[in-house]
Amino acid sequence: MKRMHVHVGVTDLDRSIAFYSTLFGAEPSVTKPDYAKWMLEDPRVNFAISAGNHAATGIEHLGIQVEDGDELVEVYGRLRAADRPVLEEGATTCCYAKSEKSWIADPDGVVWEAFLTEGEATVYGDSPALSALSDNARPDACCAPQIAPAPKPACC
Repeated sequence: MKRMHVHVGVTDLDRSIAFYSTLFGAEPSVTKPDYAKWMLEDPRVNFAISAGNHAATGIEHLGIQVEDGDELVEVYGRLRAADRPVLEEGATTCCYAKSEKSWIADPDGVVWEAFLTEGEATVYGDSPALSALSDNARPDACCAPQIAPAPKPACC
């Protein structure tokens, strides 16, 4: 079963952990000095926050987390069918997790990832620029690899 992923950049991690723990009625399942994550069942969401160099404030990116390889193949097929540039990142370490992932940006520049988490990591991971996918993203945020942005259409 797939799970929605939301990653939000915050300015004060401790204050935000207190807020979201109250909002969700649950403590984070992962807490690091610069990151926290809730794996909620109701609603079924992987909700993460990070502070410092990892994220701008606000919605950093969205995603679809899958539970197995077959679901990942299905979602990757949807990414390719969306008729937008897809970056097939493959195996990576990001947000204290080892994952297999690909990235896409919607027509308005909202960045999405599709991923299968394969284990925990002791480091946050590489933080190349999401701005490579979208002008809406902070240049030094987690976790998309750098690629050339899609050409912009000529304006009116």
